[in-house]
Amino acid sequence: MDRTFGNLAMNEGELAMKIALLSPIAWRTPPRHYGPWERVVSLLCEGLVEKGIDVTLFATKDSQTRGKLDYICPAPYEEDKSIEPKVWECLHIAHLFEQANQFDLIHNHFDFLPLSYSRLVDTPIVTTIHGFSSPRILPVYQQYADRSYYVSISNADRHPTLNYIATVYHGIDLESFTFQSEPGNYLLYFGRIHPDKGAAEAIRIAKTFKMRLVMAGIIQDDRYFEQEVAPHLDGEFINYVGSVGPGDRDRLLGGAYALVHPIAFAEPFGLSVVEAMACGTPVVAFARGSMPEVIRDGNTGFLVESVEEAVEALTKIPAIERIACRQWVEERFSQERMVNDYLKVYEKVLELETAKRSRAQSVWGKEELICDEGNYRIRRLTIKPGQNLKWTSSTPVKQEWMVVQGAASLSLKNQKVLLKEGESINLSPEFELEIASTGVCSLVMIVTEVRDT
Repeated sequence: MDRTFGNLAMNEGELAMKIALLSPIAWRTPPRHYGPWERVVSLLCEGLVEKGIDVTLFATKDSQTRGKLDYICPAPYEEDKSIEPKVWECLHIAHLFEQANQFDLIHNHFDFLPLSYSRLVDTPIVTTIHGFSSPRILPVYQQYADRSYYVSISNADRHPTLNYIATVYHGIDLESFTFQSEPGNYLLYFGRIHPDKGAAEAIRIAKTFKMRLVMAGIIQDDRYFEQEVAPHLDGEFINYVGSVGPGDRDRLLGGAYALVHPIAFAEPFGLSVVEAMACGTPVVAFARGSMPEVIRDGNTGFLVESVEEAVEALTKIPAIERIACRQWVEERFSQERMVNDYLKVYEKVLELETAKRSRAQSVWGKEELICDEGNYRIRRLTIKPGQNLKWTSSTPVKQEWMVVQGAASLSLKNQKVLLKEGESINLSPEFELEIASTGVCSLVMIVTEVRDT
């Protein structure tokens, strides 16, 4: 079976596509120390290159990749404060979209802003939503839902008003994390110094459990650090070591008795949790957001609800087999698995886009978009007399199909429905339908899709 889509040539058992990966520009890709989104993009990019995919990484000038690097921003704005973030974000995104027709697919890891460019190009877009910084950004995702296929990084992070093509968990480079069979003698807090990440709670846990705490991560809230963290730092029992690079990260994660992760928000994923388990280090985390998906409770760590429960869970850490933590990550959170999952998404998206274009240009008639208002969309189908149309819907929306001219014979599973002018049928999400125009004049149907709000 051969299929073509723009620059794409796909043969059975073979993938040949040109992918543009849009990375953030706050940090280098891959980051020198902090930069979780950039780290994921780098791992995906290198994994795709390893599989022979033609990948262009759009990132900062100093970024590193075995693929093609394209850039306009000279340096990460978190490292060079002379760079105005909003100015260079706009230039960075525009730089890609102005050459969008050179690619079969754009994979956006830059949050919501690139979506506002999406109707200016025909290239299919996949957007990985790395969490919602605020409910106030949702209108952009809702407005441009028809122009991008959304991927969530955990099932917990899905918003009910949006449709998703897949959930793809982050993967890590397992070779960068050394398995340590024996536990260390300190607790580790590894993350942003911010109220959301529970730095103050980690200190309380360590003091109550009476075990030394090492804290690593960027200071994202200066006032919080000065009030809730700094007064407890003594360089020995509570020790802050700053943001660390790959080598120190591996040593700190692997040498810990346990990682404490007392988050105060619904964490979309939690890379440090997976990285700790890859080293064999169990995790005690507050059961919020994606934590029940990332941690296997009682086997790779413990899910708790309070500081007191966290302290109690730490007494049970010796019962955790550190090799089980490593195996759990190898099975579910490897770079290889993430890359393969995204390749499946790309192939599905390109197949759907090919089908859309085929329907729009077919001799059976034509498809016209009448209205698209965020939570509903209205289309008109005109099918010539005697022509048939096969329609597959993989979008979880409610649909009504109404005949406004002519007559229709609809085949849905093993059921056949005859409709004449003024009659309609309501269809559940995700279906396959065959429509035949049986009248003497063209069949005209109005298709209304309504998304749940």
